[in-house]
Amino acid sequence: MTNADPHAPRTVVPIEPALLIAEAFDQAQVTEIRHSVTSCAHASGLSGQRLDDFVLAINELITNAVRHGGGRGWLRLWHESGVLVCEVADHGHGISPQRLGDRSRPAPDTAGGWGLWLARELTDAMEVVTGTAGTTVRITTGLTNHNHTPR
Repeated sequence: MTNADPHAPRTVVPIEPALLIAEAFDQAQVTEIRHSVTSCAHASGLSGQRLDDFVLAINELITNAVRHGGGRGWLRLWHESGVLVCEVADHGHGISPQRLGDRSRPAPDTAGGWGLWLARELTDAMEVVTGTAGTTVRITTGLTNHNHTPR
């Protein structure tokens, strides 16, 4: 016998995604983090060009965090529902709306400005939340063998 009201609404608790990496990093850890991401993404089923693209996109994000986001950041990598998700956060001063809104390919002779563009092009989806307290970029790629559609 139970005291629970059979007519009470049920609470559905979401299943925790499979967290693969949760690491703080600075310039000294960039290479180590990239190797960890490569190993975890490969073990999750990503391979070939899609693995290379995803790792390159993440490398661009962690490099941006170090260069423009206060010298360090936080990376989380997990898989859920057939996708691999990576989130890179920093505590910089944010990305200007003009810079964030510019989705055009940088000029070939441009030394900087490739990071967000590459991350967007090399993954299936990208979300950016930015403000004066920092920036968080989340990218996803499917774990199936389909080709992603460039933006």
